[in-house]
Amino acid sequence: MNVQVVADPAGKLLWISPALPGRTHDLTAARTHRIIRICERQGVPVLADRAYIGAGSWVTTPIRRRPHQDLTATQRTINRALSAARAPVEQSVARLKS
Repeated sequence: MNVQVVADPAGKLLWISPALPGRTHDLTAARTHRIIRICERQGVPVLADRAYIGAGSWVTTPIRRRPHQDLTATQRTINRALSAARAPVEQSVARLKS
């Protein structure tokens, strides 16, 4: 089952989508529910994991390492900061699942 969530920076769940089949890719599910488009219209930035790479300029995702190249120290720092910003949301999702 694929369920998308929208949460505030503290991890408070603001919206939970209707369930889609588990085989549905996260980015496809976000597009199906128009989450990215709605957030962009409302001026709400989207912080997401690697599954949302390619979602558009409004969505901030981790920097992906290119084949045979390591990330720079700056890129690793950016990825860590994004991870830290997303941690409360991930904890809320974990509570939702349990």
